[in-house]
Amino acid sequence: MGKRGPGARPKRAVAAPEKIQKRARGKKDWRNVKLPMAERVILFCEELPITSGILAGKKMRLRDWQKDFIHAVYGPKEGGRRVVRTALLSLPRKCGKTQLAAMLALAHLCGPCAEMRGQVYSAASDRNQAALIFREMVAVIERTPWMAERLNIRSFNKLVEDYENGSTYEALSSDARKAHGLNPSFVVCDEVAMWRGRELYDNLVSGTDARAEPLTVIIGTQAASDQNLMSELVDYGLKILSGELNDPTFHATIYKAHDDSDPWDEEVWRACNPALGDFKDISGMRAQAEQARRIPARVGTFKNLHLNMRVDAEVRFIAAEDWKACGDPVDAAALYGRQCWAGLDLSSTTDLTALVLYFPFDGGAVLPFFWLPKENIRLLEQDARVPYVAWHEKGHIELTPGRAVDYRFVVARLAQIAADYGIQCIGFDRWRIKAFERVLAEESIQLPLVEHGQGYRDMAPAVDVLEAAILDGKLRHGMHPVLTWNMSNCVVEKDAAGNRKLSKKRSKEKIDGVVALAQAMGLYARQEAKPPAFDPESIMVLSW
Repeated sequence: MGKRGPGARPKRAVAAPEKIQKRARGKKDWRNVKLPMAERVILFCEELPITSGILAGKKMRLRDWQKDFIHAVYGPKEGGRRVVRTALLSLPRKCGKTQLAAMLALAHLCGPCAEMRGQVYSAASDRNQAALIFREMVAVIERTPWMAERLNIRSFNKLVEDYENGSTYEALSSDARKAHGLNPSFVVCDEVAMWRGRELYDNLVSGTDARAEPLTVIIGTQAASDQNLMSELVDYGLKILSGELNDPTFHATIYKAHDDSDPWDEEVWRACNPALGDFKDISGMRAQAEQARRIPARVGTFKNLHLNMRVDAEVRFIAAEDWKACGDPVDAAALYGRQCWAGLDLSSTTDLTALVLYFPFDGGAVLPFFWLPKENIRLLEQDARVPYVAWHEKGHIELTPGRAVDYRFVVARLAQIAADYGIQCIGFDRWRIKAFERVLAEESIQLPLVEHGQGYRDMAPAVDVLEAAILDGKLRHGMHPVLTWNMSNCVVEKDAAGNRKLSKKRSKEKIDGVVALAQAMGLYARQEAKPPAFDPESIMVLSW
């Protein structure tokens, strides 16, 4: 047969299956179909060469923890088929995940797990990250004669074809739009914490339904945020490991330090780094730990990357545990007519618009409202990497008509909200307020707007009040998911005098709800006397 594709080699003569089986019979050989699949996968991996480092050229030797993972995934059977369909391996950086992922991908492409016309994929945050597993596979293929003859490598497309069984491997990035219609037999998802949204993951997993024994393997370090897809998968795995949930199709192996662990204790390091002292250099980790102890800004990075803890590399305004401590539920109906102060953070065309009500006489209850444009919601979800659509379906975000936030819709809703609750005043920043006031005038709606800037002058005392209320447990926010996400993103910056403000520039994601909350609490704190009650009956409520 002639060449097929750029760089293809002529198809070699292939031994008949019965001859291959005869050669393998009675031997510990991955081709021996009588051996358990987990053992065959291990034998296959250990036939492959190490391609870099001081051991380059020698055969791979899997560590016990790697073998345990393979046995847990490929061992359980039911009706002759593998039970596990999703496998999570979460561990710190530099523990050999790329090599393991490449070996498993090859096992499903041309090894013991291969099937006719299988579709094998590795997916990552971008093309460069996705190429890591591809390059490792290519290095192994080029140093394994039978693979070099059998497999066709297309470097430009990051694709590998198997001549014998018609299977293909391809590297995908998380912003790829072509996952619809794929029929994967095996997928390895690399560093999901860095993915932009979950569309590719959902499409790949749903595409496996047509396969008899599909497998999705997720390998990577924890995310910083609870809203991240990786956090969702880790939390699900932890519930299975604790016995809270029973799902035999989902396996989780998670190496991480506990939240109350001493991050400088080397025993803690060893417990959550299975490769430490082996192919992860402990002297390098000691050096980074010493730097982190001296430079507080690096503590989060060290905990996340080396201890696989769910902490952010950036020093945040409020610690997650302090915010969660104020998460008692809020009954919106019970707050009807109650006095409250509000903050309004207006958006540009496609960002979040936020209104937050603060009820100081009701245990510090907080009631947030958020708006986004309807037509762009899925693109916005992809960019923000949070479940905007799911939050909308659960009533946590309202969608305005069109591709940009519709101020008329927001004004109508504000009128309804002001009619329901005893809003004393609504703090606003000057930015974009003129356009908002024009809509108010055109709709003949009056709201008790009071200027509250977002610079140091107004925001510094508001930040102090907000921080004190949280640390003293005098706030009650009901763990509203959008507001909680906003708080997890918050970074403050200081001026020369030590005044603080919430920084939208330094915060990596949206903080609009926290800005509005700080405005509301700042307005309440600076009241020297009770302001005149705002008469809700003076508001015209519009229907939309």
